[in-house]
Amino acid sequence: MNYILFDGAVRNQLLPFTYTRPVADIRIGILTIREKWERYLGSTTTTVTEDYLSERWPLVELEHNVLINGSFLPSEPLVGLIKQLKENQALFLEDEPIAFYSLEDQEVDFDAFEIIQYTQDDVLRIEHTWDIFSKNHEAIQRDFTLLTEDRTSQAIPETTVALHPERIFIEEGARLPLCSLNATEGPIYIGKNAEIMEGSMIRGPFALCEGATIKMGSKIYTGTTVGPFCKVGGEVNNSVFFAYSSKGHDGFMGNSVLGEWCNIGADTNTSNLKNNYAEVRLWDYETGRFARTGLQFCGLMMGDHSKCGINTMFNTGTVVGVSANIFGSGFPRNFIPSFSWGGAAGTMTYVTAKAFETAQIAMGRRNIEFTEEDAKILEHVFNETAKYRKN
Repeated sequence: MNYILFDGAVRNQLLPFTYTRPVADIRIGILTIREKWERYLGSTTTTVTEDYLSERWPLVELEHNVLINGSFLPSEPLVGLIKQLKENQALFLEDEPIAFYSLEDQEVDFDAFEIIQYTQDDVLRIEHTWDIFSKNHEAIQRDFTLLTEDRTSQAIPETTVALHPERIFIEEGARLPLCSLNATEGPIYIGKNAEIMEGSMIRGPFALCEGATIKMGSKIYTGTTVGPFCKVGGEVNNSVFFAYSSKGHDGFMGNSVLGEWCNIGADTNTSNLKNNYAEVRLWDYETGRFARTGLQFCGLMMGDHSKCGINTMFNTGTVVGVSANIFGSGFPRNFIPSFSWGGAAGTMTYVTAKAFETAQIAMGRRNIEFTEEDAKILEHVFNETAKYRKN
């Protein structure tokens, strides 16, 4: 069977992260949503997404296809039902399609489909940006089981303090001398060739992905994922780093999500709780206003390639777009458009020539090329987000 992941109705609610990737390529837990589906299905997948992203994430349609909503995370019961779908059948959760069987070039009309309602209580779905961190605890635990079942962990070093070692899994090549791992509240996964430096204290559920680093003396609380090749230090609570992003120094980050190629300056702090303990509101690109999150704790949402200088102070519930460069004293606005340059005193447009030059240098430091395809995607984001910038 040919499996295709589609963005679905929540794509705009997941901006700025979906400016630069399909919904299915969001990381939550240990793996991206696509990686989870491909492991459960035992198959590669392609994508229905925005036209400007389709060169990097192309669609491959065959005679028989099953399309899956990329905002849903897989589970054994869900995957079992999807594999049983037949022509003109669709699996729904109330009014939302989870998956449907489609023939090549078929015009999809759900009124003509047999609708099967999914009734299991194991649904895990991301509909808003804040779901990425707020549901990360459960996502880590699911991925931990998926990745480690019937496998043997590398030995925990004698110099490492480990509580509940049966819930700790260490991949080949990982280094973790003189640190503390507490898996009392959930599992801890240490990826291939990852490193936890001396004096660091980790509480699960926690995921450190391949090639990532926790700097000396870090304090990492539950529900945190440090994606592939990220570098993280200081104090972090219930936050998700996608890949290749750095928060290498002291400073607090809580209930936050960082995309790829972000850099957080030394001693930067993110507020995740309002002084009056009120519900946090977060910028919603779809409605063009601040949306209620239902959360008391919510920090920073930062899109790909954005950066901030030393001692930056982010207000509770701040959204930073793609390729923004934030610096200076005081609290910046709690919505910073893509390709903004500046801070609390005001911002100007961060022109693409300068932004691309920075991206090329940053990626080159990790021996990854900034390609023409990267430039085309970011150029589209620059034009699409011009309406949010004042100049």
